[in-house]
Amino acid sequence: MKKKTGTKWIAGILLTSMLTGCGNAKSDTGTADGGTSNGGNYYLEAPADGYAYAEEKAAGDYGEAGACEDSYEVEFNTEEYNAQKEKGFAKASVTPLSTFSADVDTASYSNLRRMIEDGYSLEDIPKGAVRIEEILNYFDYDYNLPKGEEPFGVTTQIGDCPWQEEHKLLAIGLKSEAIDFSESNGANLVFLLDVSGSMNASDKLPLLQRAFGMLAENLTEKDRVSIVTYAGEDSVLLEGETGDHTEQIMEVLDSLSASGSTNGGRGIQTAYEIAEEYFIEGGNNRIILATDGDLNVGQTSESELTELVEEKRESGVYLTVLGFGTGNIKDNKMEALADHGNGNYAYIDSVQEAKKVLVEEMGATLVTVAKDVKLQVEFNPEKVREYRLIGYENRMLDAQDFEDDKKDAGEIGAGHTVTALYEIVPVKDGEEAENSLKYSQTVTTGSEEWLTINIRYKEPDQEESILLQYPVDDSSYAEKPSTDWQFAAAAAEFGLVVTDSDYKGTGSLEHVKSVLKGLDIEDDEYKDEFYDLVRKLMKNS
Repeated sequence: MKKKTGTKWIAGILLTSMLTGCGNAKSDTGTADGGTSNGGNYYLEAPADGYAYAEEKAAGDYGEAGACEDSYEVEFNTEEYNAQKEKGFAKASVTPLSTFSADVDTASYSNLRRMIEDGYSLEDIPKGAVRIEEILNYFDYDYNLPKGEEPFGVTTQIGDCPWQEEHKLLAIGLKSEAIDFSESNGANLVFLLDVSGSMNASDKLPLLQRAFGMLAENLTEKDRVSIVTYAGEDSVLLEGETGDHTEQIMEVLDSLSASGSTNGGRGIQTAYEIAEEYFIEGGNNRIILATDGDLNVGQTSESELTELVEEKRESGVYLTVLGFGTGNIKDNKMEALADHGNGNYAYIDSVQEAKKVLVEEMGATLVTVAKDVKLQVEFNPEKVREYRLIGYENRMLDAQDFEDDKKDAGEIGAGHTVTALYEIVPVKDGEEAENSLKYSQTVTTGSEEWLTINIRYKEPDQEESILLQYPVDDSSYAEKPSTDWQFAAAAAEFGLVVTDSDYKGTGSLEHVKSVLKGLDIEDDEYKDEFYDLVRKLMKNS
């Protein structure tokens, strides 16, 4: 990637492609009017839903004889990310409840990895592309496994906050039991594949074909596979084929080519119709959408698409979204589709990532063990003066949403881990607490409880939620926290630094590197890779 200097971010999307010309910069889709020139950089007017940046080079830099005086080349792309509004500290005495939806998406991390591998520096990375909860949840942790009939185990630990002296850091971990996918009920899978012209790149359609080929090789006779493609129109290439007919599935995948516009809305409707036709009672009914998110025909806006999948999710069919490619990925649309379609969102930047998502973690990706999972943490103002949830900005819920079973929330798959971190300002000796809900002075004077974690979830085939409660007291505090806690804290600090958070305190990439270097993570290839990634970003920057 070409290094950029003197960049100016205008509102949420980093632009990268190629244009040449005299006067205004023109592309196939429009003209870059209204921009201003500044020291060799050409700034486009920001679109309504994102940032715009373009970099100008004078024609003389290319040695082009006879080039007009105003000629320049503009490098840009049309990737789109929703801006994240960072949440500040809340007073436990005034707002004791913190409510949010569980999240198991990992796309932000693998997309961020792609950027760093391509040479992005700290200033190059679009802040909206960084979702700290997805960095945390990309990795596996040695949390408690479920007990009894509960779908997940819960682990808590409190330690000293690495980037803010005198603050504490609470880690909440959920972990579901992994399953042998071959022993699960049959899967009814619809591969919904984007074959529009924008997918005509080596890191898009060819990678997509290899990824789904790996998945196909792990299916059995109890599974059903349908393949729907879409470009300007949608096409059904395979319908209800048994999973053991690998050769037939591979033939269809190998025959794909990319061209035309992108009518994703029509493809989504067709995929749901087929998924409902081959619905397996008690089985895993799921659409796997593979795309760069660049929908430009039919229903194209984020609101139209989410409205469509919200309606369709009532059928009991889940939606997994896999993002591919660089330069024009629409991260905002893909994340919204997965969130509103009762599914998960991953970004595939390599064959290795495809193997991780679709083979190594096939159960977690394709089998839901709990749906509409919500967490509500109630803080004891005798112990906690202020608190801040790190990440999960687009997963926040109102307090009353917790008990509302009609309110959609996140899904957890088999073998998934969910990690949430709270930065806590503890009450100092001599400070008095105001009354709250559970933790009123008359009830909790002298209590060791810091907080109570309330979790609501539904069984995959049920519509009534179940409540779990886990008090957290002084016994959860550790002067030397576990390796899992230290790694999660380092991953969060990394996210705070990359986004230049107002709350990063003394956080730095150098400190993250030193923490990771001291942890025994060599046996975990993904955590070990993260250490290398931090070092590479330091070098880039």
